[in-house]
Amino acid sequence: MKKTVITLLFALVTFAGYAQVQPTTALLGSWSGKLNVGAISLTVVLNLEQADGYVIATLDSPDQGAKGIGCNKEFLSDDSVAVKVEMINATYRARLKDGKLDGTFTQNGMSFPLVMTKGVAEMKRPQQPKPPYPYKTEEVTFKNEADGATLAGTLSYPIGYDPASKKKPFVVLMVSGSGQQNRDEELMGHSPFLVIADYLARRGIATLRYDDRATAASVGGDVKNATSEDFMRDAAAGMEFLRNKKAFKKVGCLGHSEGGLIAFMLASRKKADFIISLAGPGVKGDTLLAVQNNRIMELMGQPATSTVQQLRNDSSVSQMPWLKWFIDYDPSYDIRNTRCPAFALNGDRDCQVVASQNLTAIRRLLPRSKKNLVKEYPSLNHLFQHSTTGLPTEYSSIEETISPEVLQDIVEWVDKLK
Repeated sequence: MKKTVITLLFALVTFAGYAQVQPTTALLGSWSGKLNVGAISLTVVLNLEQADGYVIATLDSPDQGAKGIGCNKEFLSDDSVAVKVEMINATYRARLKDGKLDGTFTQNGMSFPLVMTKGVAEMKRPQQPKPPYPYKTEEVTFKNEADGATLAGTLSYPIGYDPASKKKPFVVLMVSGSGQQNRDEELMGHSPFLVIADYLARRGIATLRYDDRATAASVGGDVKNATSEDFMRDAAAGMEFLRNKKAFKKVGCLGHSEGGLIAFMLASRKKADFIISLAGPGVKGDTLLAVQNNRIMELMGQPATSTVQQLRNDSSVSQMPWLKWFIDYDPSYDIRNTRCPAFALNGDRDCQVVASQNLTAIRRLLPRSKKNLVKEYPSLNHLFQHSTTGLPTEYSSIEETISPEVLQDIVEWVDKLK
């Protein structure tokens, strides 16, 4: 949704380039480097892989969550390489010098130096849990019959769970942000939902996280024309599945970004006993996107001139059903009609769902209740990581997956509802 040079830099490309070369070329393997574009620094990875006498070239942009971007090779030898990505009008040309690829990345007439070294640095993710886990997990499926979607997920029971006990735990259904994501909400090398589910299971709270429709192990359901209302029906089916198990005292929803919007939609329809909205929208979609675009442009040192009218005049919006629905959606009705306990939180460096705009609206609209909590966290970005600027290009370079304070607050808030 953010139309900047950077976010278009590595648009997904479905073709791959081939060139028949000698199998002993010294450049085979992966090369990585930092592409500095003004205030932004992006990690770029060039992969040269041998396959049946040919070399396949692809690019990765880990900071943007893009992998396997196909390239056409213009030249490849033991000491030089030139690749082109026609769809985004970009090229990379480099020569081997002192063990490094010393070259230039060019796009739309703009050139930037790009030096690459052999190998790819391993991303450190200290919060990522490793099996075996000290709690029970169960692979499950549930169906949204109306949309023909079968959702697959992981149900994590808390430590010490006893199905024969009369004391039943609370359970939280986890709903991911926009775009098709797996059950761990995996992005930029992070797995936020896996980290949250593990933390909650170790502290007495069950969770169900699932692959979005037509993603990973989930099958069926229209994606091309789907809107948040369709994805809300998937989540509602998950809530009903959890209630029918009769294994839990209360069934809540934890949603991130678009998932936070869906949490309020479920609450207003009385389908949730409690909700947690992580960076969920509080204002109309067109207003949110205009502020989002301007905040990102400001952080990049570019003019912030986006307006609601410009967004609505963009002819491409009508070609994207999800976006067309979102810019018209006003969450105020769903927030006003949330009668169950709600915890809405965001970071003050979130530049995608700006806290000062959205949390302010949620605080004003949410019915007054001692059980409700609205909280803004200093220095946290859209993923609730401690950050420097909050720009999405930082996500992958930050080792932290989610702030420990946020994890602790979620557990403490749910415990007070018991």
